[in-house]
Amino acid sequence: MQLLVRDDLVAPGAPWSGVVRRGETLRIIDLEGRQGVDFLCYNAADPAERYHAPNTIKKSATLRLTRGHVLYSDRARPLFTIIADTCGFHDTIAGCCSEPSNAMLYGVTGVPGCRENFLKALAPHGLGWRDIVPNVNFFCHVPVREEFLLAERTFVDSPSAPGARVDLRAERDVLAVISNCPQVNNMAAGGRPTPIRVRIIDCRQGDAWNDADPKTLGN
Repeated sequence: MQLLVRDDLVAPGAPWSGVVRRGETLRIIDLEGRQGVDFLCYNAADPAERYHAPNTIKKSATLRLTRGHVLYSDRARPLFTIIADTCGFHDTIAGCCSEPSNAMLYGVTGVPGCRENFLKALAPHGLGWRDIVPNVNFFCHVPVREEFLLAERTFVDSPSAPGARVDLRAERDVLAVISNCPQVNNMAAGGRPTPIRVRIIDCRQGDAWNDADPKTLGN
């Protein structure tokens, strides 16, 4: 038995936040494909404990996350486990765009980014800029080339297909924070930001992926 706890259409360039209870599944759907989703998460009971990229990367032994990998906190405890993934890769190193970095990298001013979205999403939870840490970029392709070089604009066009989705099982009560990336100066959002769908599913009595009812839980 499954219960759709929350179902939100997130507009291009918009923020989202929500608490995912232990055992529930957070599903993020790239509706039109090639859309980057910047992601942070925190222990809902103690937000001082939050996602930690180095712990996650070292334990996974890869820079690119997919099914079976765990998002660890700065206390080396699991926050989310990726239990299903139809994209196959998610970036851990490039971080989020911001108004200052847009000016630094692309020479554009007054253009907010995912950092500003994170601030909007964190504010209702009593959190702020000091609580923003290096994040996961779902559906983003950041290849590391020979000599450890990155692409000229870091992000290259993602092969994430329309309807691609990733399922994350909460290993404790977790505050999840999302920026549906507004970037148009690189390929993090395919050059044209598009909407995503975010769902919280209580599937503790069933499998979030294989048993999903397409009438209520599909795209």
